[in-house]
Order: sequence, then structure tokens, then C-alpha cells
Amino acid sequence: MTLRFREPSARADLGAFTARLVRLDSTAAVRLRARRDRVTAWAPTPFEALATRSVEASMEPAELTVLGSVLLTALEVERAAEVDLGPGGAPWLSDLPPDEGWVRLEDVPAGVLESLTERGLALAREHGGPLGPPASLLDQTVLTVSGDVPGKVAVPMRALFALSGMGFLGGADTGVGGAGIVRVSATGSWMRLDARFGAVVRRRVMALPLLT
Repeated sequence: MTLRFREPSARADLGAFTARLVRLDSTAAVRLRARRDRVTAWAPTPFEALATRSVEASMEPAELTVLGSVLLTALEVERAAEVDLGPGGAPWLSDLPPDEGWVRLEDVPAGVLESLTERGLALAREHGGPLGPPASLLDQTVLTVSGDVPGKVAVPMRALFALSGMGFLGGADTGVGGAGIVRVSATGSWMRLDARFGAVVRRRVMALPLLT
């Protein structure tokens, strides 16, 4: 199982993504998918949102799941353009969003989201328990946008916690006037927040439990 990078910066980029993930959850798996000279990494976060990052690279096979800790070790040990990922085979239990069909809805100043995240973290410290922040705080809608998708798109606090935890909010894409921005996009059933160093994706409509 081989991962090949075009530039050392691409390997460093994926390494930074994986290091942040492992700090959040040392047992998390990473799904790697190769498409059109790029490899995209997908990983679950503790906030029920997927983190993703794409780099210029190729991979054989074209799709593979590895433990984040294994991927991080391989990227740190092998400083060459070609990295041996080992046999892979880690379990992957999450659905992945579609590659196409996304509608860009709004560009939000990164500073606004950083302020909202800081307020949420303060509330989490005040009201959190041994199991972390209460679900009512994580599920609180902090931003609502609408556009050419069905219904309004609600951005919950847990999506901002995932952005912050993965280090994506700092240094967001430069927008008009040099202000950092985060792009909000959606499909009929998914929402996505894109910042410079990665994106967070979450289902808009969560799966319903089976009736018994």
C-alpha cells in the first residue's frame, strides 16, 4: 500500500492533518481516497462531524482505511516522496458525502466563527462534565444560511468545535479586504465548512433509528 507525494509540502500537509486528528482521538481511523492526482483524507472527530483534507498525491490502491496513529508514524518515519502505508484494513463505519452537487451558500468571516467557538468553549468549561460538553450545547445552532438547496442550513456548535479542534479556523482563506473567510456549502443532505487548512462535513439530516 503506497502513497506518493509530488512535493514535500504535500506530505507535511497530510502529516499536520493526521497529527491534529490523533491529538483529538488516538484511536481514529483515516479513509484515504485517490482521485485525479489528489488524495483526500477523511476522518471522524469526537464531535460527530468528519474532517477532511486533500493533497496532491497518488495512491495504490485507490481507496484505503488506516489508523491515524499508523499513518502519522509512516509520514514521520519515511521522509521520502513514497510512503509505505502497510496493509491497512482499519474499520470504517461512517458514510462519506458525495463528490459533486455542492452549492456554495455563504462566505463567513473566520473571526465571527472564532468568537462563537470561544463562547461555546467557555460554556463547555462551565457546564461540561466527565463526558465532555452537554449534547444540548453541541447541538445548538450557531449559524443559519439559505440558498439553492432544500430548506435552511443550520450550522451546529459541534461543527465549530470540530473546525477548532482540527486547527482549521486559524489562517482561514483570504477573502475580500484580506479578511479570513470560511465557505459554507451544502447539498440536500450534507453541510460543509471549508477553511484554508481543511474542512468539516456533517449530515444535515441524521439517520433515523429503526423501529422495533
